[in-house]
Amino acid sequence: MATDLFHIDTVFLQRWFVLFFIDHGTCRVHIAGITRHPTGPWITQQARNYLMDLGDHAESIKFLIRDRGAYFTDSFDSVFQATGIRVVPTLPAVPRMNAIAERWIGSCRREATDRILITGQRHLRLVVSEYADHYNRHRPHRSLGQHPPDQLIADEPRSASDRTMVSRLDRLGGLIHEYKQAA
Repeated sequence: MATDLFHIDTVFLQRWFVLFFIDHGTCRVHIAGITRHPTGPWITQQARNYLMDLGDHAESIKFLIRDRGAYFTDSFDSVFQATGIRVVPTLPAVPRMNAIAERWIGSCRREATDRILITGQRHLRLVVSEYADHYNRHRPHRSLGQHPPDQLIADEPRSASDRTMVSRLDRLGGLIHEYKQAA
């Protein structure tokens, strides 16, 4: 498991921070929260909320990789350590130690937030949540055999023929297209 925080600047020159968690095994992303001022207590509370959302699945997590930001306090670490998860801070100036989280930030920026003028917190929450849903349910991942994280045990797709109907679902106002065979 990894966690990180990235910022998005709005058209009104406000900076918002997005906290997320990503599972290394399944590549599943969970948006934990969005705030203007990430503080230690806020991040710690988001960690508690995330562990509650995981429920029994939290037992399968062995490590949590995070950067050395001042907002990741000892109380944040103790939330995970209380459940037997070892917290591994990255070394200074070595973003490759948290490469999966950094890669997701880059994908989110390239495919969604850099292409839309974000107006505020509600709009940012909508865009990032919609992209995370697309990432978890539809976007194929090479490391997962071209399956999305939520469909790891999916049936093989039907083979296409000349009469195969394809339907398209537009997300984020047509910025992202999802295609599937019509029934």
